[in-house]
Amino acid sequence: MRRADRLFQLVQLIRGRRLSTAAHLAGRLAVSERTIYRDVAELQHQGVPIEGVAGVGYRLGSGFELPPLMF
Repeated sequence: MRRADRLFQLVQLIRGRRLSTAAHLAGRLAVSERTIYRDVAELQHQGVPIEGVAGVGYRLGSGFELPPLMF
């Protein structure tokens, strides 16, 4: 799976639940928890409002919409 596809799916998975742990996300995407940490950090760097608390999980800030994709 390409990284861009994984990042998109990661946002969708986090959006779909109130809280998502790195272990849950890693299992769903078939990657390591460390990969989830790196991917979340990259998404946050790109401006996606993902909030995370150690030992609790990640959630997406309210009102976030993905911009339209150009194919």
